[in-house]
Amino acid sequence: MYVCICHGITEQQIKESTVDGASSMKCLKTQLAIASTCGKCSHVAKMILDESLLALAEEAKAVA
Repeated sequence: MYVCICHGITEQQIKESTVDGASSMKCLKTQLAIASTCGKCSHVAKMILDESLLALAEEAKAVA
């Protein structure tokens, strides 16, 4: 699903960025330029970021 139409950023790209170390909207903005034009995607992008970070934390906890 496209999250940021201005830059063509998908949900999958946000998830991949969290795996690569993005842990904040500032990081996503730097890596993907998300929410840097009109900003309408920022709420959905933040929700996906938070869900992805939670999933990564749960995976790490399960491995430990």
